[in-house]
Amino acid sequence: MSDGYQRGNIVIEFLRISSILDGKSEGEEVHLRGWLYNKRSSGGLLFLIIRDGTGVIQCVLNRESVGDQTFDDIDKLPVESALELSGVARKDPRAPGAYEVSIRSFGSIYKAQSGYPISKKYHGPEFLLDLRHLFIRNPKLQTILRIRSKLLEAARDWFEENNYTEAHSPSFITAACEGGSTLFEVKYFDQKAYLSQSWQLYAEASIAVLGDIYTIAPSFRAEASRTRRHLTEYWHLEVERPWCDLDEILKVGDELNSYICHKLASEMGRELRSLGRDPKDLEKVQPPFPRITYDEALEMLRKDGHEISWGDDFGWQQEQPLIKHFDTPCWVTHFPKGIKAFYHKPDPIRPNVTLSADLLAPGIGEIIGCGQRIHDYNELLQRMHEENLSEQDYSWYLDLRRYGSVPHSGFGQGVERTIVWICKLSHIRDAIAFPRLMNRVFP
Repeated sequence: MSDGYQRGNIVIEFLRISSILDGKSEGEEVHLRGWLYNKRSSGGLLFLIIRDGTGVIQCVLNRESVGDQTFDDIDKLPVESALELSGVARKDPRAPGAYEVSIRSFGSIYKAQSGYPISKKYHGPEFLLDLRHLFIRNPKLQTILRIRSKLLEAARDWFEENNYTEAHSPSFITAACEGGSTLFEVKYFDQKAYLSQSWQLYAEASIAVLGDIYTIAPSFRAEASRTRRHLTEYWHLEVERPWCDLDEILKVGDELNSYICHKLASEMGRELRSLGRDPKDLEKVQPPFPRITYDEALEMLRKDGHEISWGDDFGWQQEQPLIKHFDTPCWVTHFPKGIKAFYHKPDPIRPNVTLSADLLAPGIGEIIGCGQRIHDYNELLQRMHEENLSEQDYSWYLDLRRYGSVPHSGFGQGVERTIVWICKLSHIRDAIAFPRLMNRVFP
């Protein structure tokens, strides 16, 4: 792809770096514009590492080709200067990305100030988080963010192909969806409100209007957790379906995530390989994913030497050894009633467990929380009383059971956790441009 630009009577077509790296312009004269990410010199050669919004490529400047003055002027350019250049694209296995551009001339140059604070030396994570607005220019982070974009594009494609409607819900709420202890309280004029943990309660209202629905939106959880897999603000991919039981909603999770993996393997292979992820691994992700019950998971953990009691919830310490038994994501189903939210439907055959499930993915653990909702008014009211929840706070939610309730199910999927799994990242902070952590709300 290219962007047209007219200079006088001449129309210059600027190519995107990704198209050169895909080998589509080998041997041709190309015009590029981007930012000077790095540079080094060797004798009469200057190697410029240029970054645009689609990738990073090495461009080679020969002193003999442009003369001393131009060569020396470019050599003095500070990193992060922006520039336009023309040259010939050629394949070279020694170059990053296996392609480079032999520079012939330059267009406009926008010189940056000297003293760019991020250098080649090691910088600690807190330093880089303080300079996150600059550090996102790092090629690895650029690659992750482009994969993130393609992941969300793939999800929307799947929903479109399967006749879902995108729906939205408020970010200011008055009643908790998950747990009151993890709510961010905010002053809403003369009353108290909270930032949303999930769209779910509102989605249950919207299914009577729109049928099968989804959303991709931020959620907020005030969890005092400083771990490699927690964010206080994260992006939530959520689904809700009427006339749907637990088995059917698990199939949705299987098919959606398999589609996403195959799409990324097909269209982002170069980017995935640069992160150490073989696209063939994602091609192997096929539905249905394995399913085990909470009881079976407990038995597996105990056989592996982990002490855990029935009724205990799973954290990373339990999910990590459990997922090692599987090569693909795995569902754990039928969690005890005491560790799931009040709206999860108890199993009619075994009322002390719920029709719920978590999808565990290698390297990160839970990426989806899923379940069938209680659709009966009296059953929901009983569960609310058991959890000491106010009928007044949830009066509108109870109305949904009074007027036209049907069996329905849904799930919430953490976008950043999914990216950690797919990109094999070591920390969730690199799955989003500006992470919000327990101790981090700047920049």
